[in-house]
Amino acid sequence: MLEIIPVLDLMNSIAVSGKSGNRETYTPLETIYASSANPLEIAKSLKMNNAKEMYIADLDFIERNGKHNIFEIKEVNTVLPVILDVGVDNLKTFEFLLEFAYKIIVATETLDSIEELYKIFEKYPKERIVVSVDVKNGELYSKNMDISLDEFKDVLNEIKPNEIILLDISSVGTGEGYNKNLLNKFEEFKDQIILGGGIKKDEIEELNELGIKKALIGTAFHNGEVKINPF
Repeated sequence: MLEIIPVLDLMNSIAVSGKSGNRETYTPLETIYASSANPLEIAKSLKMNNAKEMYIADLDFIERNGKHNIFEIKEVNTVLPVILDVGVDNLKTFEFLLEFAYKIIVATETLDSIEELYKIFEKYPKERIVVSVDVKNGELYSKNMDISLDEFKDVLNEIKPNEIILLDISSVGTGEGYNKNLLNKFEEFKDQIILGGGIKKDEIEELNELGIKKALIGTAFHNGEVKINPF
């Protein structure tokens, strides 16, 4: 059965909402699961509603603007296991974060090099690592690595992660539907995939029938269109 993983973006200690990375326009999150944008309150409600884990992006940490929300995240992690994204760039950053969340995302967007990815997998158990394959306009999205999507698939076949987030960045927050071509391209990793990016309510059953195990849902989840247990 497809598991829905609720998504939270944090800025200035609260959950926020916005579209496609325009962070200056983000506003406090309105969710049916809590009366405020307090992440701990939201996490407690999600647990009561049978969520198994949650995805949190610390937008301040990702921006490297001198701010962070990691102590709030650590508190949330005592309530519900957190899959944390802070824009990991290397092994040192990954190690630092292990104290604050159950699983740490290592994303192609921010990773310094493939060598750093290998170092992380050599040193730490796969249960603590989630690789995020970030895609934009059909190409692997990375600020630091010059590598194609097919070449990165070869890397995944070498390191064999337990979980792989497949994320079409341009679809995030749009509700325009997931990238079917991208999912087809990663068919061989189907059992490891956590799908993200614009998933619509009427696609949930389709993804379940395709055998996708987990999906990241933000907007459609918090407004009540998609439930934690949709089946």
